[in-house]
Amino acid sequence: MAERKKTSGSKSETEAKREAESKGTGKGGPREAKKAESKGRAQATKKAESGKKAGPKAKAPAKTKESPAKTAEPQTAEKPKKKTPAKTKAETKPKAAAKPKTSKAKAKEAPERPVVNARARYVRIAPRKARLVANQVRGLPLEQALQLLRFHQRSAARDIAKLLGSAAANAEANHDLVADELRISDIRVDEGPTLRRYRPRALGRATKINKRTSHIQVALTPED
Repeated sequence: MAERKKTSGSKSETEAKREAESKGTGKGGPREAKKAESKGRAQATKKAESGKKAGPKAKAPAKTKESPAKTAEPQTAEKPKKKTPAKTKAETKPKAAAKPKTSKAKAKEAPERPVVNARARYVRIAPRKARLVANQVRGLPLEQALQLLRFHQRSAARDIAKLLGSAAANAEANHDLVADELRISDIRVDEGPTLRRYRPRALGRATKINKRTSHIQVALTPED
């Protein structure tokens, strides 16, 4: 048994030697093996050199990564809020508006001019005809208006002149004013009731006759 083991061990050793020789001597032999070893060593050295060159470059991104973190810190940091001073009670309460002094202002105002009114009602004249004369007299002094009405051609001038005379008498009697210093500030002619009359016509018919009336009102004030 021991001999068999020795023979088997020797056989295995011889087989291993043969395989090594076949690998070394097959296709070029030991020269090609040496070339392959040299190529492997050259490749290893190149990789080592490239690794050394790329080493410092690879460190640069690490710096850039650190820089955003450093820059981000001041942005995220919250600024301290300024405390606003609390308003006092005196500031919050609105100030009371100053009341105008009306009593003294009224005393200083100039006295209002007196207005003397006179009115004639149910005057037997059409309002359209009376307004033509009233528009010419409005705003004139009393003396000048009476002179104009004295020589006016329309019949309404007589009624308006009588009314102005009564208004001047009221001013002298009730307000102690002088008639020559008065002015006609306003004169109005309003329509009064209409009297309806009829006139007989041919074939037993009748036509209407409207007899209109007017209300005249005058206001006199002293001149400046």
